[in-house]
Formats: sequence, structure tokens, C-alpha cells
Amino acid sequence: MSNKVHVKSGDEVIVIQGKDRGKKGKVMDVSPKEGKVIVEGVNIVTKHVKPHKMGEPGGLIKAESALYADKVQLVCPKCGRPTRVGHAVNAKGKKVRTCKKSDCLAQFE
Repeated sequence: MSNKVHVKSGDEVIVIQGKDRGKKGKVMDVSPKEGKVIVEGVNIVTKHVKPHKMGEPGGLIKAESALYADKVQLVCPKCGRPTRVGHAVNAKGKKVRTCKKSDCLAQFE
């Protein structure tokens, strides 16, 4: 199984499959080993939390849960559309990610 993920922490993504389809959010955490990402404001679950210290409240907490990285697509910062990620070498000789839309071709980072 490949351990590469097409998004990084801090990327703006859109969900393309599932109950949260169409929602945009920022990638908070990436787990390449599992092939999952945690996106801010997406895939909200309710956790039952027990109080651990004296005076600490327990109860129900809403938190983001991981979803598979192939269910999200990177949003281009220039054109604002969901796009696949291409790779190119810039003038400085550094490998950069690019937008695959034919009329945009912007470079990320």
C-alpha cells in the first residue's frame, strides 16, 4: 500500500464524496500510513468523554473525525476550483505542486 497523500496540512480542500459532499475546509492533520486526513468542520462526530481530573466536566463533545484522503480534492488558491495535483520543477530547480486546470496552471507554494 502506498503511503503518499496528495494533500498537506494547511491545504484548502473540498469533500467530493460522502455525507459532507461539497463542504470546504482546511486540512488540520494528515496520516499517510492510514491514507486519511482530518478536515476542519467536516465529518463531525459526537464523543462521550469521561472526566479525568477533579472538577473537569465530562459529557458529549463534538469533534472532527478522519476521512479517507481520496474523498477530498485540493482547491486551487488562484482559480478557486477543485483540481488534481500536478508536479513541475520551477525556475529555481525546486519541485512544486501545480493546478491541472488548463486555463490556470498555478503553482502552489
